Amino acid sequence: MRATARILVKRGYAATTTNHVAEAAGISIGSLYQYYPNKESIVGALLERHLEETMAFLRVATVSALEQPLEQAARMLIEGLIAAHRVDPELHRVFVEELPRISTFERIHELEKETLLLVRAYLEARVPELAKRRKLDIVCFVIVHSVEALTHGLVLFRQDWLEDPAFVEEVVRLVVRYVE
Repeated sequence: MRATARILVKRGYAATTTNHVAEAAGISIGSLYQYYPNKESIVGALLERHLEETMAFLRVATVSALEQPLEQAARMLIEGLIAAHRVDPELHRVFVEELPRISTFERIHELEKETLLLVRAYLEARVPELAKRRKLDIVCFVIVHSVEALTHGLVLFRQDWLEDPAFVEEVVRLVVRYVE
């Protein structure tokens, strides 16, 4: 998988071939085809691993955040998401830019639903009055997709801010003020 990631980052999806992947992995093309019938299946497996790693960061951050007040919880979740994107930002950039060519959105939609449920569970437990005055499903959708869009923008356009706490603080401010 690491060989596939290196090749994707170096060449992009369109220019990557199974021969490139086999060569980078130090295996024969026949051995590669025993496990993966084509380039799409190789990249799909890499994408699945990448998505699971991202969700693992988010799940850990969510468990830690459940008992925290809103501002601290938002900070923990946003830091968790950014930490996940720090692992291999160039690979994530390739996935964001080229995803429509390599995967359906079914798996991503499943993870989006899980993320929405995590945010909803937090808001119901820690900000119960919110549901009385606003549509909680919409609030969760806006939060999740806003933070995700900002994080993707960070990876695509401003990787120099990946370590900048000021970015986290601005996103926290956005979320907290939106929820209040």
